[in-house]
Amino acid sequence: MPIVTLTTDFGLRDHSVAAIKGALYKEMDTVRIVDVSHEISPFDNIEASYIIKNAYRHFPDGSVHIIGVDSEQTPDNRHIAVFLDNHYFICANNGIISLIASEIKPDKIVEINIHKTVESIFPMIDVFVKVAGHILRGGTLEVIGKPITTLKTQELIEPQINDAKNRIIGHVIYIDNFGNVVTNVKKSFFDAYRKTRNFEVKARHVKFDTLVESYSSGIDFTLPPKKRGEEAKKLALFNSSGYLELAIYKSNPKVYGGASSLYGLQPMDTITIDFL
Repeated sequence: MPIVTLTTDFGLRDHSVAAIKGALYKEMDTVRIVDVSHEISPFDNIEASYIIKNAYRHFPDGSVHIIGVDSEQTPDNRHIAVFLDNHYFICANNGIISLIASEIKPDKIVEINIHKTVESIFPMIDVFVKVAGHILRGGTLEVIGKPITTLKTQELIEPQINDAKNRIIGHVIYIDNFGNVVTNVKKSFFDAYRKTRNFEVKARHVKFDTLVESYSSGIDFTLPPKKRGEEAKKLALFNSSGYLELAIYKSNPKVYGGASSLYGLQPMDTITIDFL
């Protein structure tokens, strides 16, 4: 069964997501639609790329991924379809794909040119859904667009190492649903400079000198529940996507706050790692 994923910044209060799904079913009634997220921060291409990059690879080859973030077509924001890592992506050429493709070169990119043949008021339905249907029926990208070779780039701050090779400067790139703080420091970058040295992670007023392997591994379950110190337990770890994450065990931002609010961290804030 063909798969189409949807990632948007539309939220779920309005009719938009349901309308897109309805249009997809009209285009191909056997399609399976998977919601990646509809809670992307408005027009946040970096957040969208982080979520899509860490989700798409778990889908079967040939899946089609529609991205409705900053998707209105303008002279500076053309619509594209991309074949990358055996997956298809349909979106605006706004930098999202350049971030997703930072480690894997796209096999094919076309600038979609079917706009003159459709009445386009809502591009996600009028253009992206039509292109998805074409791909799912076995159509080639060249039919719906002209080949291009370059992608619009999105500036993304990379972690830096100082000249003495004893300090990494990183930044917050994402706050998850639990309020946990994801940084741009990947495990491979950290390991390349750490060697066997001790370290200290600093983010505003909080410090960490150890990393746990998982959220629960930071808790001593040999102790009685009341002595484990689970409440507001501070944790630092490399998450399932390989990024350094600062967290709080079983946090609930709506009740007593998460790492973001309790540590006072927001996207693009700086964190440092000192090797001792």
